[in-house]
Amino acid sequence: MAEEAAIIARVLASLLDVDAAAWNALLAQQSHPTPFLRHEYLAALHESGSATPRTGWMPRFMTLWKGNTLVAACPLYLKNHSYGEYVFDWAWASAYEQHGVPYYPKAVVAVPFTPVPGTRLLARDGATRSLLLQAVRQWCEQEGVSSVHMLFASGDDVQSGAEQDWMLRHTVQFHWKNDHYQNFDHFLASLSQDKRKKIRQERRRVAEAGVRFRWSRGADITTADWDFFYRCYERTYLEHGNPPYLTRDFFARMAAHMPEAWLLFVAERDERPIATSLIAIGASPLGGNGLKDQNLVAYGRYWGALERVDCLHFEACYYQPLQWCIDHGVQRFEGGAQGEHKMARALLPVQATSAHWLAHPAFAEAVERFLEREGAGVEGYLQELQARSPFKTMA
Repeated sequence: MAEEAAIIARVLASLLDVDAAAWNALLAQQSHPTPFLRHEYLAALHESGSATPRTGWMPRFMTLWKGNTLVAACPLYLKNHSYGEYVFDWAWASAYEQHGVPYYPKAVVAVPFTPVPGTRLLARDGATRSLLLQAVRQWCEQEGVSSVHMLFASGDDVQSGAEQDWMLRHTVQFHWKNDHYQNFDHFLASLSQDKRKKIRQERRRVAEAGVRFRWSRGADITTADWDFFYRCYERTYLEHGNPPYLTRDFFARMAAHMPEAWLLFVAERDERPIATSLIAIGASPLGGNGLKDQNLVAYGRYWGALERVDCLHFEACYYQPLQWCIDHGVQRFEGGAQGEHKMARALLPVQATSAHWLAHPAFAEAVERFLEREGAGVEGYLQELQARSPFKTMA
């Protein structure tokens, strides 16, 4: 208790008020770090105009200090909408509105626009993590915030939430695991005949259309490549009637401050670039020195095309990255939110979890009942998907 009394909570409006080395050092100690919670990544979201009050993301950073030492921290955003989260609570907001109760502003402990599971609560140990989550809830109660949503959280974060009676919500993502494949053909040989045939047909269509791929990583990604990528990325959003979440300046900051975290594939036809896919690369806490010695994880993030080619999306977003992962000893490829079609490309279903606290007792009770029903449905869906494995069945 004496040690807890010596810990001071501070809510900061800018991440620039926190030393980057101290923040990243805490991140490195966690069980499930990702590049998306690095100080450079979050700062770039804010400084580039991507996640700002103007776009509906009002940043607040909950920090715990022992003297001048940062012992815990997390990103916290006040929001007046639910866009860019990928854990959908529109029905909850509608129910609040129908009963004349304000749902917004709400708070999220999340990485904006990034549905990647990983650490959300940076803490030196479990006790400090619990204190951090308590501080988040207490501050939100004082501010009159309707609810707090910790999205795509790690197992440690989920456990802290469950211990404090936060409600858990489960969704399904699709991830690929490198089972010590020697090359892409070795990987294909592990699949059932129909899936193997389908992938070969899809890759052949792209090749016969005259499309070739090249890749660049880190500082080898040129400014011209970044510019072309952004044209493709922006067009993908505009074709769906929305402006892109991320600005060109955000990617300029990525190139400047954390280039090693990015891998770019460019599709070319007749020596002209026609499409791109951007992959993030991050190491697991098991670590290592050489690229092949690390338990690396790759994250499928963005793609776009200026020309239509049959099966180009599958080649750019799955087959090229998986081949690169095999060649470079990457242990896992996470395919992002949703997409049952990814199973045919050997990305298997996994459960992702978020934790929620609602201030209003009656709504909290109703949401808890809803989550029990939804959770049973997700469990059944997972079992159904697992029975449809694309891999060969053992005799």
